[in-house]
Amino acid sequence: MADLMKGKRGLVMGVANEKSIAWGISKALAAEGAELAFTYQGEAFGKRVEPLAQSLGSDLIVDADVMDDASLDRAFARLAEEWGSIDFLVHAIAYSDKNELSGRFINTTRENFRNSLTISCYSLIDVSRRARPLMKDGGTILTLTYQGSNKVTPYYNVMGVAKAALESAVRYLANDLGPEGIRVNAISPGPMRTLAGAAIGGARKTFRTTELNAPLRANATLEAVGGTAVWLASDYGACTTGEIVMVDGGFHVLGMPQVDNL
Repeated sequence: MADLMKGKRGLVMGVANEKSIAWGISKALAAEGAELAFTYQGEAFGKRVEPLAQSLGSDLIVDADVMDDASLDRAFARLAEEWGSIDFLVHAIAYSDKNELSGRFINTTRENFRNSLTISCYSLIDVSRRARPLMKDGGTILTLTYQGSNKVTPYYNVMGVAKAALESAVRYLANDLGPEGIRVNAISPGPMRTLAGAAIGGARKTFRTTELNAPLRANATLEAVGGTAVWLASDYGACTTGEIVMVDGGFHVLGMPQVDNL
């Protein structure tokens, strides 16, 4: 390994299990020498995250609920107490009622719209504000998005709106925090076999369609997404901010399916 992240510390938010994109990112960062802290929400997720964190040598694991200001305050206070500073933050948090990811978009409820936008978008702003004082020598904030933000994708519904808002927030945060040396970027993988992805109606068809038609004829892997995160969080990403980096086998460049699949 090149030790690209040696001497750097960061917080990863959003690991659910070993198939999580956040876990793929965590493994890649740790392999390059990064020291990691993790958050979880609730006891059930804590039991899943703790052994994963420990497998990477991390014992800094804190409960954090992005819908609870006091919970976030405690989490970042613990981080400040234990480490004093951080170099990067990985935000891999999103939510929508899965019952509204299989019907018609027009039937989106007010409550689910509010929850989806708050958890999937506002939480990035909220945790960035708390991370900022800890990035004393600059740093990197990374989040995850999907091309359903700018192209209609079956079953994605209100999550497409939430991801569009998230991508806009990335650009505004990049501009706001840039003078302090803090870079803000999003990684946009194609469909992946994750716990979150499974909640979306038609997930298997979407995964297969992308795999058959992407220029590389493959979906993104956890390793590919993790490697992209390493680049963005390392010193090699020093001049990259406000970007939505596509890691989807090239699927986003297509105007229609490959000829054999028309």
